[in-house]
Amino acid sequence: MSDETVRMPGADLETELASQPDVWERTTSLVEERSLLPADGQRVAVVGCGTSWFMAQSYANLRESGGHGETDAFAASEAFVDRGYDAIVAITRSGTTTEVLELLDAVRNRAPRTGSGAPRTGNRTPRTIGVVGDPDTPLVDLVDDVVALPFADERSVVQTRFATSALALLRASLGEDLHSVINQARDVLAQPLDDALVDADQYTFLGSGWSVGIAHEAALKMRESSQSWTESYPAKEYRHGPIAIAAPGRVTWAFGALPTGIAADTEATGARFEHATIDPMADLVRLHRVALERARRKGLDPDRPRNLTRSVILDRP
Repeated sequence: MSDETVRMPGADLETELASQPDVWERTTSLVEERSLLPADGQRVAVVGCGTSWFMAQSYANLRESGGHGETDAFAASEAFVDRGYDAIVAITRSGTTTEVLELLDAVRNRAPRTGSGAPRTGNRTPRTIGVVGDPDTPLVDLVDDVVALPFADERSVVQTRFATSALALLRASLGEDLHSVINQARDVLAQPLDDALVDADQYTFLGSGWSVGIAHEAALKMRESSQSWTESYPAKEYRHGPIAIAAPGRVTWAFGALPTGIAADTEATGARFEHATIDPMADLVRLHRVALERARRKGLDPDRPRNLTRSVILDRP
């Protein structure tokens, strides 16, 4: 009997999501790689696609709100990077995503280069930094500096540990100590799953500040893994319309700080309000487990989700 015959659906995803605390620990110990990331005071654009874009949103909020410098996050296909940025950080697991490569190629060919870490002046372009899982890819030839996390790369199409490890590295570069976050994630992995969360009819994810990116990523993970109906919003936007879909059998899952009254307002609809008082990145691991189990109960394989591939590589005109 072949390995393919006996393979359990989602086997790669299960291994990868469970490895996150250990991989975060390894990632945050990288000193040289952290030194390649933007220095305090620089104006920075962070770009990515899909999951990487949501990690870019979280990093941008943390960096700017922490006083490290003006920071904007863009989907690579919609980025406005010709705004005097000192650095552009491109996040991509595969290093082959077409929109990211096209953006970096356009930046590289626009004007003479700056020196590493130097602020942009005149017509010189910003320093480009690639955060990548697979360093043997076209990305490395298009950036000034590469931060490679090959030990965080994945076999599953659905991303978990590369994205969160990239965010762990970026958070560590801002001076955060993630030891408690890593321990929280280990606790999450040891807890039993809640069947009511796994079997809900619909999910809405909410975040505040940097956890808005986490909320968007949670919704994407559940959609990719289990073909479920999910939505995501900044938490204070929820009562401006989206709460209309809240109902018994549905879940509103919030990450991070809660706006006053939002739990009570949600529960009044009959929906379940889910919120753990742990770091949003650790709680995302809990969501990963729920998404995997939901996919399996529906007979789906999240390692090979419908209509998706590991990297979006578009035909060029």
